[in-house]
Amino acid sequence: MPDLPLVLAGPLLRRLEPTRLALWLVTTTPIEPELQLSLPGSPAMSVPLKRTVVAIGRHAYIQLIDVRLDTALPTDVAIDYDLRLADQGIAEWAPHLLYSGTRRPSFVLRERLEQVLHGSCRKPHHPVADGLLCADRLLQTCEQPNQRPALLMMTGDQVYADDVAGPMLRAIHELIVHLGLFDEPLDGALVDNGSALYSHPACYYHRADLLPAEEESEPLRRRFFRGKRKPIFSSSNADNHLVTFAEVMAMYLLAWSPTPWSLVSLSMPEALTPQRQERYRQELPLIEAFRDGLGQAARVMAHLPSLMIFDDHDITDDWNLSAQWEETAYGHPFSRRIIGNALLGYLLCQGWGNDPDACTPLASACAALPATSGSLDGQALDTLIGELLRFQGWQYHLPSNPPLLVLDTRTRRWRSESSLKKPSGLLDWEALSELQQALLDHPSAVIVSPAPIFGVKLIETVQRVFSALGYPLLVDAENWMAHRGAAQVILNIFRHSRTPGHYVILSGDVHYSFVYEVLIRHRERSPHLWQVTSSGIKNQFPRRLLDVLDRANRWLYSPRSPLNWFTKRRQMQVVPRTPSHSRAGERLWNSAGLGQVFFDEQGRPARVFQLNADGTPATEFVRD
Repeated sequence: MPDLPLVLAGPLLRRLEPTRLALWLVTTTPIEPELQLSLPGSPAMSVPLKRTVVAIGRHAYIQLIDVRLDTALPTDVAIDYDLRLADQGIAEWAPHLLYSGTRRPSFVLRERLEQVLHGSCRKPHHPVADGLLCADRLLQTCEQPNQRPALLMMTGDQVYADDVAGPMLRAIHELIVHLGLFDEPLDGALVDNGSALYSHPACYYHRADLLPAEEESEPLRRRFFRGKRKPIFSSSNADNHLVTFAEVMAMYLLAWSPTPWSLVSLSMPEALTPQRQERYRQELPLIEAFRDGLGQAARVMAHLPSLMIFDDHDITDDWNLSAQWEETAYGHPFSRRIIGNALLGYLLCQGWGNDPDACTPLASACAALPATSGSLDGQALDTLIGELLRFQGWQYHLPSNPPLLVLDTRTRRWRSESSLKKPSGLLDWEALSELQQALLDHPSAVIVSPAPIFGVKLIETVQRVFSALGYPLLVDAENWMAHRGAAQVILNIFRHSRTPGHYVILSGDVHYSFVYEVLIRHRERSPHLWQVTSSGIKNQFPRRLLDVLDRANRWLYSPRSPLNWFTKRRQMQVVPRTPSHSRAGERLWNSAGLGQVFFDEQGRPARVFQLNADGTPATEFVRD
């Protein structure tokens, strides 16, 4: 067994403010770090910190580091920092986090949101480059502190718990062994615990056979294109769906840090069929390429503050899509545990850093989970999962200039009143009312909605047709316009006289990028909205299909088309911006990477780019 490193992952800079810093770190012992800050022209100084330490295994400890400062840190200057462990600094235990010519990583607290990077959908085995490397290349060109982005906003699907490549699952299982990640009993499953799952013949590429399915949920159990049943977990790629808490935590470590990869091999599991062996061989170079770029990705998150919000694949495909899905999934102990484990991973690896005040009580409850003989107590784990499922504090806001409001569009849904099968609204009445109150009297605001509020009309129409036929899962029918009540309320919020004059909506989810400018028809001094969508960081839409949909949408829903009057946005004038590298008038840009938005002093998007992961020049979205 290889020697264990002192640090497995991190530090990740999370929510950073002048008087408060949140950092995320995973170590192999519960060692206490010393945080040092170096202001320009001043010697390094140690600052006091609080931390919540969560043991996830015999040799794995998540450290949630919370720093409160009596004196505010300056803005728009580079502040060097170091985390010293056992008399070693970051230069000793994580040299891959340093840029050339530096001895410590640094961060910049921007006075206002002048520049933001954003994106979603980082799928390790998708055959494109990792979009986070765009941010690494950008940071290397930033000669002055005020050239750095204010933050990296990750708008969903930071990990894919429901779509895992065979080599990645192999690495996950080896890491579980090396770190002694805690096992757990599994109630209602065909196996008794996680260890039995890992050794089961269906563990690789056949997990759909082990996942729960309910007879009364027929629409959830069909794989229409394959002609066979579809389980509660409705991803079409659920062959390696993560199940245990240990698997979820190992996935985060392997997705965010190169260090754990030194502990694992990617040798093919035994007893795979020839067909599965070929699939494993095809996936292997994709995972190896992802692994090889992780040093640069980790370096980005050690220099840029990152904020995050979940979408479906962080937990499972079609998560809470309809009331029927919820009744079925949460009514089965095994499926409830699978969802809960992924949500617990989100809490510890993503949610806490967004809003430590709201999430620390839950993180402390996780730290108190009893583990006996290397296994978590199943009853205590189920109790904590129940608290997570009832929690209504995943949304958060940043008191920046302009203010940033991040929406939880997954757990506070407006269920259909006419049919349990119909898609739920992305926010319920109460959550929408809270959003309106938070927006009142601000001159401008940036709203983060994982799914675009103003999407492609043709694609939404296709989703509406399939939903009316009773098959919303087939076309991933999750958009703001799919639920009449939620659609009407969100559009009314934008029309309210006391809500901001300028809105910018940052979104992802759809695996292509676009920018819309939106005005209210026939109103002077109308609020001005911009829908800015960047997706995916490491994912793309099928190219030929997107070309067809883009072309058909421009023809069917042109400004003079009567079909516009049958949409819920008929009172809105939607003007698309054109990608600068457009070949034939495309409005949708299909390239993995990151979105880059520059804001003017009024909070309006002055320029919008897509940084392309393939290394080609950035694509700007321009007015026709």
